[in-house]
Amino acid sequence: METFDLSRRLAAEALGTGILVATVVGSGIMAATLTRDVALALLCNTLPTGAILVVLITVLGPISGAHFNPAVTLVFTGRRELRVNEAALYIVAQIAGGIAGTIAAHLMFGLPVLDPSTKVRTGGPQWFAEAVAAFGLVATILAGIRFQRAAVPWLIGLYITAAYWFTASTSFANPAVAIARSLTNTFSGIRPVDLPGFILAELCGAVAGMVLMNWLLGHATTRGPVPVAETRS
Repeated sequence: METFDLSRRLAAEALGTGILVATVVGSGIMAATLTRDVALALLCNTLPTGAILVVLITVLGPISGAHFNPAVTLVFTGRRELRVNEAALYIVAQIAGGIAGTIAAHLMFGLPVLDPSTKVRTGGPQWFAEAVAAFGLVATILAGIRFQRAAVPWLIGLYITAAYWFTASTSFANPAVAIARSLTNTFSGIRPVDLPGFILAELCGAVAGMVLMNWLLGHATTRGPVPVAETRS
């Protein structure tokens, strides 16, 4: 397996997070421009986000692991698959890339370079939704790597597409993306003052997902339940 040096991995993390945020923010701006139907606008925001995740994880995953998310980096650090000093640099690259993504989206649509959001996203249900979103994301990643590594880009893209709709928060599930979205006063924004609750919930959900999946995937036996697909053959 090809290994890339740290500088290239950091560049991949910044680039991937930047393109992800540019897609989230840009598609939100486009959706709000084209329709006043909030449900339709959310759908127009959802589909590009899921699609770009498939692309980014496929093309940049072999370089950096395609975390694009401090919560995911924290999980792989906790699993001792990434050194602490490298993890810190990954997180810096992700946050910087995310902010650059917001700037890029604003420049494409002729908006101020940075425009802090006034959109309220706070309260227990929102925080719990973010914990659930991050928990599910980590569970999807770890189980996908274990059982269907080649399908991981699609699994994550599909999970986030679904989580946009089944979580009250529309599934940020990513501290770097949340920070970047606090700098856009558009459809996808979040007030900077609401960030701490979101970030804490995301990190707690990610850790909970790691703990459960480490146990769930930890000790396989030679015999077990027959997969559903095999029972149909």
